[in-house]
Amino acid sequence: MPEGYDVIVIGGGPAGATASGLLAKWGRRVLVLEKEKFPRYHIGESLVPGCVPVIEELGATELVEAAGATKKYGISLIWGAVATPWSVDFDEVSPHPYAYQVKRAEFDNLLLTHSRRLGATVVEEATVRGLVYDGDRCVGVRYGAGRSEELTEVRAPYVIDASGQGKLLARQLDAVGWHEDLRNLAVWTYFQGGDRLDGRRAGNILVENCPPGWLWLIPFSDDTCSVGFVAQTAEVAATGLAPAEVLRRQIGESNEVRRLLADAVEVAQPRTAKDWSYTCGRMSVPGCVAAGDAAAFIDPLFSTGVMLAMKGASSAARTVNAILDEPGRDDELRADYEKAYRDFLDVVVSFVRFFYDPEKKIVEYFEQAQDLVDPYRALAAREDFIMLISGLYGARPVMESTAPDPLAGTAATA
Repeated sequence: MPEGYDVIVIGGGPAGATASGLLAKWGRRVLVLEKEKFPRYHIGESLVPGCVPVIEELGATELVEAAGATKKYGISLIWGAVATPWSVDFDEVSPHPYAYQVKRAEFDNLLLTHSRRLGATVVEEATVRGLVYDGDRCVGVRYGAGRSEELTEVRAPYVIDASGQGKLLARQLDAVGWHEDLRNLAVWTYFQGGDRLDGRRAGNILVENCPPGWLWLIPFSDDTCSVGFVAQTAEVAATGLAPAEVLRRQIGESNEVRRLLADAVEVAQPRTAKDWSYTCGRMSVPGCVAAGDAAAFIDPLFSTGVMLAMKGASSAARTVNAILDEPGRDDELRADYEKAYRDFLDVVVSFVRFFYDPEKKIVEYFEQAQDLVDPYRALAAREDFIMLISGLYGARPVMESTAPDPLAGTAATA
């Protein structure tokens, strides 16, 4: 591996592709080490408008549109004391009228390929085994290529850990903090055919309360849809059924999801994931910052996963870019990065916990969102709810770094 990189990025998912793409776009020499061969399967298919500014910043909007991603104009729910469907539309308040429903294998591959085009060097099937330190400072990584047991060491002034659920930095620091009350299990599969919501809402994600948990239905442009059930792991175990049987039972006991799937055919084997909600107690050390799932992952109720990954990676890229210019500000800029990240995570976790009571009046959910993000009542409570679930709330954009904008004073779209 040749020397001379400014930044090593561990992982090529949405966080790694975003951070590497932006840094390469700004003229940095970037190496991405991705353990898998792309395209590869991943869950987390429903994006929110908070992703859109980052996609634009990367210059990838036309690519996403051309790939046939389903336009998602809002979210539709059967949730709350009144068991009838209700919806909110992003363009009620957001400058971005829609987000996307995406097949993650396609979307993630698109982003990583785009990072290559922007100038990042991407090595796939390269598994990072550990960080390299000089004293207390991270100065590089050791990785294995393919199935080889031989490790290669490569160094750079900065490392970004975007290793996803691998959480390389946090695991080495023993800093993974699980949200015990959100130790949930998800089971999901795919259907072809069936109906969709009417009109403009045909691309919406549908979230339906279905005790002891909730169902999602995410429509795609190829006439398939992702359908899953989320509940506390203990509640699923208490049924005595296999997770796939629980999913099918909950679909049968639902109202709107069952209606939409009445003429659909299940076309994939069910998959499961569990115990995934966590926030890492440390997200950086001198020479290394974590972004995306390597820093935190919050319950999927509001589809924040990819947004957190891309927003966090954008902020991480700005932070690292500024530190490379002014190494003496390392501690200051890392501290600001972590604070901005944690402030947003605290709000999301608080609201998820509140929203998990499915018996409240709808207006109570709106008012709780307002209490969390808009104490001065600058917007109506319903608008604050939309801003929160869109990842766009507040006067200061989510996870915006105070690091200087690399494109300030230049043509931002150049």
